[in-house]
Amino acid sequence: MRHRRNTTKLKRSASHRRSLLANLACSLIDHGKIKTTLGKAKALRPVAEKLITLAKRDDLHSRRLAIAFLHHKETVKKLFSEVAPASKDRQGGYCRITKLGPRTSDAAAMAIIEWVDQTEEAEVLAEEPATAAAEAAAPAAVTAE
Repeated sequence: MRHRRNTTKLKRSASHRRSLLANLACSLIDHGKIKTTLGKAKALRPVAEKLITLAKRDDLHSRRLAIAFLHHKETVKKLFSEVAPASKDRQGGYCRITKLGPRTSDAAAMAIIEWVDQTEEAEVLAEEPATAAAEAAAPAAVTAE
């Protein structure tokens, strides 16, 4: 019986699916957001949220479990030092999936999956250089006159 076994198979074997989700999770941790198909994003969300919950415990056993799944020690360090502390006050819902529409080549539904807490920090950091560049350009325009 398959009581409560609802895994999205993504037309892959179990080992291929596990390595695909591990690689997608590594990319999400490293880059903060990734663009992928909607099915892969929906399959990645529970995996990524379980990794955040694991990282919020921040003990040796949880680090070893994360390394066993992700196979990248540097990515696990970033997960435990940057990504999980940003979500320490949140009790779930660490990822956001935004639908983009169909891909032009094969009409596959595309989506962006990103961390909810990290996008706010990234927007603030992105605005600071833009305002600094605008301020630098404004005095140059004044002196040219």
